[in-house]
Amino acid sequence: MNKSYDIAILGGGPGGYVAAIRAAQLGFKTVVIDKDNLGGICLNWGCIPTKSLLKNAEIFDLMKNRSGDFGIKVEGLSFDFNKIIKRSRDISDRITKNVELLIKKNKIDRLRGFGKLISKNQIDIFDNDKKKINSITADKIIIATGARPKSVPAIPVDKKNIITSTEAMNLPTQPKDLIVIGAGAIGIEFAYFYSVLGTKVTIVEMLDQILPVEDKEVSETLSKNFKKRGIEIYTSAKVEKAEVKAGNVTVHIEKDGKKIELKAEKVLSAIGVTGNIEGFGLEELGVEIYKNHIKVDKESYQTNVPGIYAIGDVIGPPWLAHVASSEGIHCVETLKGLNPHTINYDNIPGCTYCIPQVASVGMTEAKAIEAGYELKIGKFPFMASGKAFAVGEREGFVKLIFDAKYGELLGAHIIGPEATELIAELTLAKSLEATYEAIVKTVHAHPTLSESIMEAAANAYGESIHI
Repeated sequence: MNKSYDIAILGGGPGGYVAAIRAAQLGFKTVVIDKDNLGGICLNWGCIPTKSLLKNAEIFDLMKNRSGDFGIKVEGLSFDFNKIIKRSRDISDRITKNVELLIKKNKIDRLRGFGKLISKNQIDIFDNDKKKINSITADKIIIATGARPKSVPAIPVDKKNIITSTEAMNLPTQPKDLIVIGAGAIGIEFAYFYSVLGTKVTIVEMLDQILPVEDKEVSETLSKNFKKRGIEIYTSAKVEKAEVKAGNVTVHIEKDGKKIELKAEKVLSAIGVTGNIEGFGLEELGVEIYKNHIKVDKESYQTNVPGIYAIGDVIGPPWLAHVASSEGIHCVETLKGLNPHTINYDNIPGCTYCIPQVASVGMTEAKAIEAGYELKIGKFPFMASGKAFAVGEREGFVKLIFDAKYGELLGAHIIGPEATELIAELTLAKSLEATYEAIVKTVHAHPTLSESIMEAAANAYGESIHI
């Protein structure tokens, strides 16, 4: 017998399962449908397992190259690549099981299978053999099917020699050399991870800097660090084709009018993602698609079909787990009539978890100038931070961009120790339209890395004490 729900959610990633829990909290009878483990790409093959790998790399890098700075003598240091991978997989498994428990705790029905929209109120569910195993109805349907790595003919992914991030975190053996195509956060994190473990890494990026969305000074600093590690970097480079020959991959690129051939055991394609929009009934229902993503009204996340909503990576950039979760909460709170504040997409923090870490929110210096602002810019190097000195993490800086007229924080950029944690203060400050004075006059604990934020704000107005 078919069950009926207030809200049915198709997809159990950070958008879908969070929306389901919030919906249940608000009293909606809710079901979440997913053919795989809950948690989506983020918990299973992205955010969480990659951070496990990166922590392994960070520890190994510290012990191998800098343990002597701390008076620690290490002999015979080595690592077990398969155990590193296993630790990552074990952590992912535990986290996804916790999500299943949360769903159960909140009395949400959880159906395993591939869901297909039959109408704006009905979803049929199929098993792996495409056999129909269930059918449900719901007053409202939220699509949270996420995204997958983008593929292009020039870089034919075979998941063996030319791989995506999914294969990169679960390889049976460590490659001796790796070419990373695409220098966004995913490409940069894997470049760091494999380089630290001894793989010869080459990065190829079409745009003129690695981490193209970040402030130019941040990207330049990271590029210098990576080159010191022995990572080869080609920016402003076009990939013409990648081809497998005798178990290795040759990548043909063009840079500055010159043709260059690069060879490696593996190639990681990290050129972006595309929405999972195929096969579950969108076309038949007339749901509007734009650039391979579902088009929605960002006030309510409703599609052009009344009663059908969409959130997360499937609706397009920014492709971030925390954005998907926020959209899910906003969507169900809107359905409840709570009138939540519209999400400000200009105030979304972005993080890259290599070492040194990179984090930012708001405008880069170039974007602020392009928008016509007169700027006050403050920088504070971690080299001048007592806490950074004490913990041995002195590379990088905090850079804050203020509107000179009103003193409002327009953008914040950090490269250095715990940047991905420090950015939260600046995201909150920006969301509250804080001025430089509010940051400077907030007493920061000493000694902390967060003092560098206060000092950078003060520096913008010539008031910094320690530089």
